[in-house]
Amino acid sequence: MTNDIVEHIAEMNPDALIADGLESALVGYTVNHHHTCVAIYDVDKCIELFVTRDGLPHDGAEEHVSFNVLGAYVGENGPLFVRFST
Repeated sequence: MTNDIVEHIAEMNPDALIADGLESALVGYTVNHHHTCVAIYDVDKCIELFVTRDGLPHDGAEEHVSFNVLGAYVGENGPLFVRFST
């Protein structure tokens, strides 16, 4: 499914940036007519990835995602991150 999402994003916006190493947290892409198509990642899946893949404690993974992922502005073609409420 991730490859399908990436392919669709590339068709809609060849300049869209995909976050290296966060493929398992990729959940979709934007479809608004007033905003360019970009990748969308699940914040909680990003955190869990750093816990399971990199062995960070949960608090450390949250801090890493907050500072290094969410805090990194890479331009208008950069991905968006969402948190789903439960």
